[in-house]
Amino acid sequence: MDNQADGSSPLLVHGGQLNEVAQRYQIPLEKWLDLSTGISPINYPIPAIPENIWQQLPQPNQAMLSAAKNYYGTQNISVTSGSQAVIARLPALYLNHINQPANGIEVWLPEVGYKEHERAWHDAGFTIKNYQHLPTCEVLSRYAIVVVINPNNPTGELQQQQTLTTLLTTLESLSGWLIVDEAFMDVITPSQSLIHLTANKHLFVLRSIGKFFGLAGIRIGFVSAHPSWINKLQQLSSPWEVNGPAQFITEQALKNKVWQVAQQQQLIALSIRLEALLAKTFLPNQDKSNDPSITISGCGLFKTLVHPQATELYQKFCCQGLYVRLCDEKNALRFGIPDQEQYQILAKSLAEHSHS
Repeated sequence: MDNQADGSSPLLVHGGQLNEVAQRYQIPLEKWLDLSTGISPINYPIPAIPENIWQQLPQPNQAMLSAAKNYYGTQNISVTSGSQAVIARLPALYLNHINQPANGIEVWLPEVGYKEHERAWHDAGFTIKNYQHLPTCEVLSRYAIVVVINPNNPTGELQQQQTLTTLLTTLESLSGWLIVDEAFMDVITPSQSLIHLTANKHLFVLRSIGKFFGLAGIRIGFVSAHPSWINKLQQLSSPWEVNGPAQFITEQALKNKVWQVAQQQQLIALSIRLEALLAKTFLPNQDKSNDPSITISGCGLFKTLVHPQATELYQKFCCQGLYVRLCDEKNALRFGIPDQEQYQILAKSLAEHSHS
């Protein structure tokens, strides 16, 4: 990762910068199909918000926390202003906890994955190690930290619960940490979450409201960890960090089991339809053996097309007003899940690329 003059990492691009892309390609905003994020195209309907919630400074919402404990299946949970806030604070929390220099501690991160994790640990001075496959006990050093994105964004790779439980046991013996980012876990059935194990002081689990519930704009998420860590993270937080309306909306969304079941069914159906369209377009006769350099993977909230001409395709799509995410390695495109109307537009856009 290249450093800037001040020693920090360069800004990262994750998708969602439609204003900038539209200006670059000189196409009006309203003419774009934006599939650049892994956010559900179907959002939880915003309920009527009591006026006093807008007028007051944010209060701790115990009803929302109770709903979160029930939804996630753990008592060890705290609300945050999105997962990003916790990702940024974990390095400082670790350094406050252990009397060791940062550069003597190895942090293992997926070679392909959400790069804000790497940015946070890198900028704090830790030694970064990248893995294609989960590190084994033979290569892990004392105090090692392993970050797992499960399912991975953007590859969709899913680590099984038992595999991660074994890794947690290893890290516990090394006085290290296991950090699992489960931002996209809501669409995985059966769940492979480790959140029920966060009484273990060596485990942190991050969850997101923005993805599955389609509410990225309210900037709210959760961290699950041992109560002592949650207390310390709260001490690192600023006052009134999670706004009142966001907490109210989240409480309603987490309680609505009927909507959640319907949402999962819709997303699965839409994601299957998207994968079939991508296969029809880029995998002739849907025979993956035709070109092993082209693959399609993902989960119920995105599909990723690995393609040798990914950069060229990205530019062609942008010229059509189709915005998808060009992955960091420049060898893949991540497509967010389109709803019914968006699917028709996407199908027309991809028609000229069929069998390319």
